[in-house]
Amino acid sequence: MNTKNRRVATGIKAFDTMLDGGFLLGSANLVEGAPGTGKTTLAMEFVYNGITKFDEPGLIITFEEFPQQYYHDALQFGWDLKDLEAKGKLKVVFCDPQTALEEFEKIDGHFIGDIKKMGVKRVVIDSMTHFESLSLDDYERREIERNFINALKREGVTSVLLRENDSLLGQMSHVTSKVPFIVDTYILLRYVEIDSAIEKALLILKMRGSNHHKDIRCFRVTPRGIEVESKFSGREGIMSGSPHSTPQDAFVNVFGKKK
Repeated sequence: MNTKNRRVATGIKAFDTMLDGGFLLGSANLVEGAPGTGKTTLAMEFVYNGITKFDEPGLIITFEEFPQQYYHDALQFGWDLKDLEAKGKLKVVFCDPQTALEEFEKIDGHFIGDIKKMGVKRVVIDSMTHFESLSLDDYERREIERNFINALKREGVTSVLLRENDSLLGQMSHVTSKVPFIVDTYILLRYVEIDSAIEKALLILKMRGSNHHKDIRCFRVTPRGIEVESKFSGREGIMSGSPHSTPQDAFVNVFGKKK
């Protein structure tokens, strides 16, 4: 098989369909969204399914939560991360972004050693937002982010990088990071208000070197993990946070369907 086009399935069926089979092997993939949209759940499921369904060991590097919090959150979905760690299939590490950057820059760094020793294929970084604190200079910060992402790709792992967006509803906040321009895939998770109820929407904004579905999908975080559902139909302005009926559907709603 041509490894250039080999897919790394997330194990989330409808999401993999949107990705035309999964992420590209060795790619860096950004998942951005507001707090509570399901970024960490999606990332954990990516790693958990990789180990249990495809025998691909994983590494989770978190700058926000201690491993115990990950174990606790994952158990709510029936995912025993601590057991996978005991079996040598997973490692969950809490550190600061500066340490992570330095370790990946060294040939004999601890994370590089873990990847080689365990045969890690999937990596999660939670979250890239913390790299913004390493420099006030936009150019320098972009180089830091680029070097870190390139280090992941150098090791041949397929990574999911999380990034916070503080816009809950309405227009997205100003983008200061250049990570969306550096990564191979850019996925956006959003809260949207539909008929006075809050729904969650998923959109693949870009996927370098691959076809992908461009429709906006509704998704839910269930006791089994992420479930991607049907696309939003008859609505415009979904990702702006101000959805409204299309002119055609508005006409139907007012005058009724043709008998």
